Amino acid sequence: MGMSNEEKIRELAERIYDLDAEVYSQIGSSLGRVFNRDRERCVNEMVHLMLTRPQANLVRSEIALIGNMARTIQDKDERKLVMTEYNKILQEVMSLPTSFASGDVINAELARLNTFNLRNRFSSTDHLIVCISWTYGSGGVNIGFKLADKLKINFYDAEIFEAVMKRLEAEKDSVQDKAGYGVRPGEPITANPSDAFKPERHLTLRQHIREFSRFHGLPKQDAVFFNESDLLCDMAKKEDFVVLGRCSDVIMTNNRIPHISIYITAPMEERIKRTMEIDNKLTVKQARHYLKHLDRQRAHHYYYYTGRRWGNANNYDLCINSACYGIDGAVDFIYRMLNLRDEDDKK
Repeated sequence: MGMSNEEKIRELAERIYDLDAEVYSQIGSSLGRVFNRDRERCVNEMVHLMLTRPQANLVRSEIALIGNMARTIQDKDERKLVMTEYNKILQEVMSLPTSFASGDVINAELARLNTFNLRNRFSSTDHLIVCISWTYGSGGVNIGFKLADKLKINFYDAEIFEAVMKRLEAEKDSVQDKAGYGVRPGEPITANPSDAFKPERHLTLRQHIREFSRFHGLPKQDAVFFNESDLLCDMAKKEDFVVLGRCSDVIMTNNRIPHISIYITAPMEERIKRTMEIDNKLTVKQARHYLKHLDRQRAHHYYYYTGRRWGNANNYDLCINSACYGIDGAVDFIYRMLNLRDEDDKK
């Protein structure tokens, strides 16, 4: 008698936990452990997330973080074994119905209009940095995640960024004269669209005083942005990666760091359809209102920190209507574009 779906997912969750433990044992750093609580509790939480929608994307982010850490293992043989298991687990997670929205964004008529004519600006000594901005419901997160996996490089979204910063905070707790990393990135997009309208937490006077001291009087969101900027620039000196949002394209530009900036969107009706699939409690009217709210929020955040207009084609190397390509088609399109660097280096 075969295993039930829940039993298969539990076995998968146990493998994920064991992989994290193995990576931690190889690296030995506090940054190497994603699941730092007892096994049963962590496994139960993963099983619950992988059985539900849309929170399952959090498991995907945690697995990507394990992969990011695994790529730093020094011993080549051990790294190969770990990455082989990582790739097997990743493929199984990606095949789960709750891992990605099951429908694509592709529009058959628009797909026939595909064109390709973009050259990159990387030298053979530069790290490959891909900065992706996207509208919610356009499949941008899935495209970024799959692109990083296809390129075999690290992937950073809001959840992974938060996890990395929290671990950095844990290592720097003794340093009191710097703004800390242990805070949630400013105005993150929530995993569940319905959560976006929940009121902000009110701080007590004591908490206000502590935050004021922590950030030298800067608003917390500003301090977080500066810390994220420093971290991104430091990462760009050490590794290849795909990063979602964080105003990363302008941060790279201002620091003269070679990168590719990509903006991904789709027609509003396609975005509404996908958003309602991600959160099936939303009506068409609510989904439309939510998307317009998010677009305004992102545009304001981007303009506030960069002085640029979010979504303006002049600000990006490449703008993609994901309805023209679909998720896998968009990944393949970007992948082929980036491979021009390798072809040019061989000439």
